This record gives sequence, C-alpha cells and structure tokens, in this order.
Amino acid sequence: MARTDGMIGGMGETAVVDEADFEEILAAVRTFVRERVVPREQEIADADAIPADLRAEVAELGLFGFALPQEFGGLGLDLAQDVRLAEELGYTSLAVRSLFGTNNGIAGQVLVGYGTDEQREQWLSRLASGEVVASFALTEPGAGSNPAGLRTKAIRDGDDWVISGSKRFITNAPSADLFVVFARTAPAEPGRPGIAVFLVPADADGVEIGPKDAKMGQAGAWTSDVSLTDVRLPPAALVGGAEDVGYRAAMTSLARGRVHIAAVAVGQAQRALDESVAWAATTTQGGTPIGEFQLVQAMLADMQTDVLAGRALVREAARLWVSEEDRRVAPSAAKLFCTEMAGRVADLAVQVHGGTGYMRGVPVERIYRDVRLLRLYEGTSEIQRLIVGGGLVRAARGR
Repeated sequence: MARTDGMIGGMGETAVVDEADFEEILAAVRTFVRERVVPREQEIADADAIPADLRAEVAELGLFGFALPQEFGGLGLDLAQDVRLAEELGYTSLAVRSLFGTNNGIAGQVLVGYGTDEQREQWLSRLASGEVVASFALTEPGAGSNPAGLRTKAIRDGDDWVISGSKRFITNAPSADLFVVFARTAPAEPGRPGIAVFLVPADADGVEIGPKDAKMGQAGAWTSDVSLTDVRLPPAALVGGAEDVGYRAAMTSLARGRVHIAAVAVGQAQRALDESVAWAATTTQGGTPIGEFQLVQAMLADMQTDVLAGRALVREAARLWVSEEDRRVAPSAAKLFCTEMAGRVADLAVQVHGGTGYMRGVPVERIYRDVRLLRLYEGTSEIQRLIVGGGLVRAARGR
C-alpha cells in the first residue's frame, strides 16, 4: 500500500508487551470496567465526577500510562494494542477514560514523540503514575479542528518565552497539573506554520482556569476555558527545544488520537448493541418478546453490522499506524466512520427501547448523548473528510 502520511512524522511504535501479557492486561481492564465501573455509571453521571476509589483503581491498573514507555513507568502498549484496550474502556461511562486518556494520548504523545530527554525525564513518569494530569491546550475560540488558525502568541523576552491567549473546551483543565500549550511564534508561511508547543504548569503565574463547562453529555469528564496572560516560561518549556516542532507534534498526536477515539466509539456502540439485544430478548409486546418482531431484528442486524465494520476498520488503521504505512488517511477514515457509526447505533438503540430509551437513567439514553461529542473533538467529521479526500488526491498526484 502506498504511503499517504504526508508531513506526519514522529517516533515509530514497537510493541514491548507480548501477547500473553497483553491479554492479562486486557482481561483485568475488562473486569474493572464490567464489574466496578458499569454498576456505578449513574453515580458518576449524578455527581458529574469520578469517585476517588475508582480513580485509585485506575492508577493501580497502570491506566494513566498504558500507552507511555515502560522506561517511564508506563505499560508500553503500541497503538494496535491501545485500540483493543480502548474498546473495553469505551464500553462504559466515557468520563472514566477521559480522566487518563490525555496522559496517554494527545498530551503524553507530544512528549513521547517530540520532547527532549530532560522533558521526558521530568514529566513522563509522573504522567504514567497519575501524579500529574495533563491537558492538551490547542482549541481556541477561533481555531478548533484546524490549528492553522491559532491566535495564542508566544514572544521571546530575553531567554524566556511569554505566552498570552485563550483556550477553549480543554479536557481535564479544572484538574490539570500540566498544560501542553500550542502558541504562534511567527506568522504562517508556506511550509512553516509558525506554531510551537510549550509545557505550562497549571500553577504558573498568569494561568487562569474558567468554570466547568455544562455539556450535553459525558458528565464527569470536565472541560473548561483556559486563559494565559503574560505567562513567563524558561527556555526548557519549549517542547523539543525548537520552535518548528509544534505543528508536527499537534498533527501527529491528533492523528494517533483519532484512531484511539474511533476504538472508543466502537466500545460505546457495542454497549448500545448489547443493551438493545438484552432488551429485545426480554421485553414483551402482547406477550411476545419484541426481539421476535422482524423490524426489531432488522435494527439489531444493522447495529451488529456497523459494530463489526467499525472494529475491523479501527484495528486495520492501528496496524497501518504501527507499520508506518499510513499515518494520515487511515486515522481520519477510522475516526470518521466509527464516530458516525456510533451515532447511528445509539439512535437505533433508543428506537429499540421505545419510550423507555428516552428516559434518564437508562444506559442507551446516556450513550445517545455521550457519543455525539465523538464526532466533534479531535477533528470534526467534516475535517476528517477533507483529510481523507485531500490525501487521496495528493497521493494520486505523487505529492
């Protein structure tokens, strides 16, 4: 297969966890999700928070660092293993995965792929243990899926950097210890986006966290605005020690994260399907289980087909990422299909449940609201279509 990764670079991935050990990890996470988290989903939703004891179990399982290198205390899973784990994590409240997803994903991978040795030593082990929660501060009021519109500025002042700007919808911001902040250091030019990335401690002077956002779904997964006003940072805060690292770091981390989110969408869709099959098998209409009705069976068949297709696609996209055959088109195709698929499956799940599916406290009602966000963050479906279509055309033209 021809490579279609364009400018996407970063470190390669080699599995350091053998299959037997990985199966043990997967089984432990499955047990945690099904036996510890699923029974407490309503508690998480009502409190809009992850209980402290569940957070402690997450840390004990090593989930704050499942995709971080073992030399820093992580589990060292590659993306092909990551997505299988993500399917399990996606089976329950998405807030739980969100708690540690950024450490492993779009924030942590910036450090893994682009940080200096000193930056990795300073932060990665603390991210892997859960001592530090990181946030990926890219999105702004005028720059979301396309980082080229970034307006936050970083200006040199002697040896230091001074950053000012506003970020929006930043996951884990209210509880973050570290912000991975993207800022413009120069006007954009052809071949030079002028974007750098900085490590900003949450307690740095000039950092202000806004109130928690009130969202449609994903209760317990906190987001908020972040304001940076004349935040002074030493030279060591510049990721990779070079200004031109920022845009490549953002694009690579987002592309990898899209495959992970696609797998999470598969997990949520599987849960919606399982809830619907159980409902159809036990709920009666006129004394007959509704699962005996052909139109209900047709909906279940469409859901199953979508889930199987999504699972196959996301695992293939992960394989292509690990082999470095495709780190641009396949991640976007997987994210596009799987998140849209999860929306279709969730909608059918509510339909199978009838009026009950519209009631708060019913799992498919929560899933219906929660999966809607998957089509928006880490690049909207529209952006994914542009990446896929544009990548195919460029490949055909030999660019």
